[in-house]
This record gives sequence, structure tokens and C-alpha cells, in this order.
Amino acid sequence: MARIAGVNIPTNKRVVIALQYIHGIGQAKARQIVDRVGIADDRRVNQLTDQEVIQIREVIDRDYQVEGDLRRETSVNIKRLMDLACYRGLRHRKGLPVRGQRTHTNARTRKGPAKPIAGKKK
Repeated sequence: MARIAGVNIPTNKRVVIALQYIHGIGQAKARQIVDRVGIADDRRVNQLTDQEVIQIREVIDRDYQVEGDLRRETSVNIKRLMDLACYRGLRHRKGLPVRGQRTHTNARTRKGPAKPIAGKKK
């Protein structure tokens, strides 16, 4: 099992798919990494040599922000918005949708399960 950026990536999947298990690497970045290192699209992780794994690790460390650093930066950005008390920060603080979605109906992911209101009848 190859370990890249602190994540054990699955060995029986294609390299492009396996790299997406790392937080901060999606489909496009995974393809860029594979093209830079020069690995064929149909290669699987268990077919990689140690040298290729090291090359992938170096490319990710040098050119991309992933895992802990990315999570930390995201949380710092959200905390900054909350400290500024701007509209987006207040929405984060209240646990409501931040990007203008409606809340009269829907938004259950952000608001949590529906709470019954005492005495409210239709």
C-alpha cells in the first residue's frame, strides 16, 4: 500500500483514481500529476515502482497544497470571516447556508433535522 501525503491510497485502483483519495486532489489535478510524472492512464498503484511513487510524492509536496495544510487554511479563512462579522461569517456562525440558497424549505444539511414548533398547526 502506497502512502502519499499521509494517506494510504488503495493499491488495486488506477493511479488517477487512487490519487483522488487525498484531500485537495480531484480529477483534474490527479491527471496533471500523472502526466507530469509520465505514468500511463491504465497503470494501477500496485504496478508502480518505488521510484515512481517517490516522484509522485515530490510533485505533490512541491506544487500542491493538500491534506492538513489545506484543511488548516480553509478553517482559518472561515474563522477570519466569522471574526470580521461579515454576512458570510454570520451565516457560518449561525450554521445556515452561506451562498444565497433558500432556507424556507430545504437547507436541511446545514440546519440539521427539523425541530417541531410547539402550538404550530396548519
